[in-house]
Amino acid sequence: MILSQLRTRLRQDLHDQDPAAYRWTDAVLDRHVARALGELGLAIPRQATSDLVTSGSSRDLSLASLTDLVEVEAAEYPTGRFPASYVRFSSWGQTLTILIPEVPPAGAVVRVFYGRLHTLDEAGSTLPAHLEELLAAGAAAHAALEWANYAINRQNTGGADVWLHYFTWGQDRLAAFAQGLSQHTRRNRVRVRQLYPPATEPASRGADPGP
Repeated sequence: MILSQLRTRLRQDLHDQDPAAYRWTDAVLDRHVARALGELGLAIPRQATSDLVTSGSSRDLSLASLTDLVEVEAAEYPTGRFPASYVRFSSWGQTLTILIPEVPPAGAVVRVFYGRLHTLDEAGSTLPAHLEELLAAGAAAHAALEWANYAINRQNTGGADVWLHYFTWGQDRLAAFAQGLSQHTRRNRVRVRQLYPPATEPASRGADPGP
């Protein structure tokens, strides 16, 4: 799917197919697509790998070259072993630190497994086909809710209650989008934990540090 195809699909879902009376311009729909795509990418990132080279003087490696980075999932060092040798690591900002007893020699390769944001434009998309429906739901929800909020107390050609229709419909689509993100996020976490040993114990978000 390319961006213009998704835009056409959104207009069908939003019943906005009359070019002479569009409620949403292409630019506005593209903005809602970008927002939903970003939210989807944070929850269900694209899987990627990159080989980083050690300096010989530190366990730190720069993550600056990993564009659209969401999260580092695993670090393999040394590479080329079977089964693969995954090491514990910590990350802060754009720095990854591999937690091994000795500083690795200069020129050693650390293979990083990470999640990155998806892309969607006229050249193509990195989004898997099975997630296209979810993206469409999120983008349509954002478009409908923004328009409904704008149209409240304004006269429009669809009648006095058209804003309520879009608001209710948008809320339903947004709930479906959030549920889909939650379901896929859980599956992704299970996959990662099965493939790679956790790098660190997850930090508690509340006051209770947990067991």
